[in-house]
Amino acid sequence: MNKRLWIVFPVIFIMWNVLNFIVHTLLLGGEYQTEEMMKLWRPDMMQKMWIFYLNTFIQSFFFVLIFSKWYKGNGLLEGIQYGVYIGFLMTIGMAYSTYAMFPIPYSVAYKWFIFGMLHFIMLGVVTSLLFGKKQVKE
Repeated sequence: MNKRLWIVFPVIFIMWNVLNFIVHTLLLGGEYQTEEMMKLWRPDMMQKMWIFYLNTFIQSFFFVLIFSKWYKGNGLLEGIQYGVYIGFLMTIGMAYSTYAMFPIPYSVAYKWFIFGMLHFIMLGVVTSLLFGKKQVKE
């Protein structure tokens, strides 16, 4: 495996969690506290937060692993492109399938989609910058 994977993976894991905090606590926290949304949360949700961190750990690893197999070393635009691809893959289903199945406001689903796309584009950019140019073997 590419040794850059093991350097970039923990950075992306930390960044992913920081972005989750910004989006779900600072930006959307108020919307999550509405009566409509409070009916949806598990009473013991905070006791299950370890599942979110485990999930993010695994997703971060595969985000970087797939990038390491895919990238050509073309820089920033490659990271943006990768972020857009993964963003659509990850956020459309999460945001809009959740909206279709649960009584959440459309505004929350829409914000999940927009913030999710920005989230993955930022992760893609940072991943591409940390991977840098591909080394030419002599």
